[in-house]
Amino acid sequence: AAITAGAQLLLGGTIPPGPGYFYPPTVLTAVAPGNPAYAEELFGPVAVIIPVPDEAAALAAANATPYGLGGGVFTRNRHRGAEIARHHLDCGIAFVNDYVRSSPQLPFGGTKESGHGRELGREGILAMVNTKTIAVK
Repeated sequence: AAITAGAQLLLGGTIPPGPGYFYPPTVLTAVAPGNPAYAEELFGPVAVIIPVPDEAAALAAANATPYGLGGGVFTRNRHRGAEIARHHLDCGIAFVNDYVRSSPQLPFGGTKESGHGRELGREGILAMVNTKTIAVK
């Protein structure tokens, strides 16, 4: 669908013959707003390259989606990367100079249409607890 909508296939994209289930690493370029690969969550080995002129445009592109599971910032300036992750990426889990993943010790979940609440970590455990308030006079 992304290629039909104008994306260019730079690498991969063809399922190899033979038994089993395998999708090869794929890289798409020329992905513009309105293309499914621009704003949808891609669960698979697919990289979408969207060139931008500056940091503001990069943040606008990163947040231009109805989803917000995870995001990442790769930078030489770790302090600025942490500031961007904390204040400017609209997602539930953000990494600086690392890839998005889950860990049992960390709460995991998204924003916008990427789920409700959190799983894992203390927040995830508390989400499964039925708290009862009792008032006696």
